[in-house]
Amino acid sequence: MKPQDAKVCVIRIEGTNCEDEMANAFSMLGAQAEKVHLKQLTGQAPAALRRSLEDYDILAFPGGFSAGDYVRAGAIFAARIRAAIGGDVKRFVESGKPVIGVCNGFQILVELGLLPAMEQTMTDAPTAALYNNDSGRFECRPTVLRNDNRGKCLFTSEIPSKALLSIPSAHAEGKLLSNDPDFVQKLEDNDQVVFRYVCPDGSDAVYPWNPNGSPSDIAGICNPAGNVLGMMPHPERVMTRFTHADWTRGYSSEIGDGRAIFESAMKYLEKL
Repeated sequence: MKPQDAKVCVIRIEGTNCEDEMANAFSMLGAQAEKVHLKQLTGQAPAALRRSLEDYDILAFPGGFSAGDYVRAGAIFAARIRAAIGGDVKRFVESGKPVIGVCNGFQILVELGLLPAMEQTMTDAPTAALYNNDSGRFECRPTVLRNDNRGKCLFTSEIPSKALLSIPSAHAEGKLLSNDPDFVQKLEDNDQVVFRYVCPDGSDAVYPWNPNGSPSDIAGICNPAGNVLGMMPHPERVMTRFTHADWTRGYSSEIGDGRAIFESAMKYLEKL
């Protein structure tokens, strides 16, 4: 598939506020990115505005505060998706198409049961959650991520193993936890850990480089099939070097660290 033939659904409802940046990230790589309200997928829109999820090649959940993050972050958006098009989303994932959720999008994927989804494509209830940051406040700051995936996640195919990426974070609930005491080890065994927070020198993160206290410094995970990625930091905000916090400090390239994540998805589609 050529980049210009790839169709991206950036799904949104009231409260999402990063859909422009998410759509732009894919558009910069030549894809046809469309911001689609959930009602357009559920038939609750005029006929000319209705859309079908199966017509898209990538599904993207942007950041923000969907439905005001009432109940839990992402819970209402996830419940509305499950009730109206849950089967469509499950089939989309099972077809092997890429799905990415960033920040609130990650929270939605967890609430939907698409992550970590260790035993089935989409669990009936969440098996993990993104809890309040240890600091008890919203954290908006530069973070450094290390690619710790061993090759399963399709969104890291263009990123060298153990490479460090400067990706900004902005969230209040980013601490990935589960009632399963072996949760982190299972993620490791399944090669589902994708990104970890680290200090700028690559050493184990301490606050504020791990902005939320997530165990094992986990910043992003994928599903067992590797086609669903959820991460708290915002790669769509650093597609170019000019939006990096330190962009004036002697970089020879205008390419931002977030671009490789989206390029990896596009390279995957090119093989189909």
